[in-house]
Amino acid sequence: MYAILESGGKQIQVSPGDRVRLEKLDSEVGAKVELDKVLMLNRDGKLELGRPYLEGVRVTATVLEQGRSAKVLVFKKKRRKQYRRTRGHRQSFTAIQIESIEG
Repeated sequence: MYAILESGGKQIQVSPGDRVRLEKLDSEVGAKVELDKVLMLNRDGKLELGRPYLEGVRVTATVLEQGRSAKVLVFKKKRRKQYRRTRGHRQSFTAIQIESIEG
């Protein structure tokens, strides 16, 4: 059994027991979260598709970690103009463990 859910503008395939990183969620470490934007559900080879989301289906997960990913450097340059800019960006994330898919 697996589900495809939407979180942070991205689509993620999850199964019970998986550990995944999502865009930052406002939850404490150890808290239970329910994700209800389920786009597709596969139960023993039988597919259920939502338009856009499935009614009554939700994914329960536990928050494992709140953190920030590695730094990405953004470098801009214009030749022969003495223009150089370096910027860095670290994206925040929430690591969760999928407990169950209900519905």
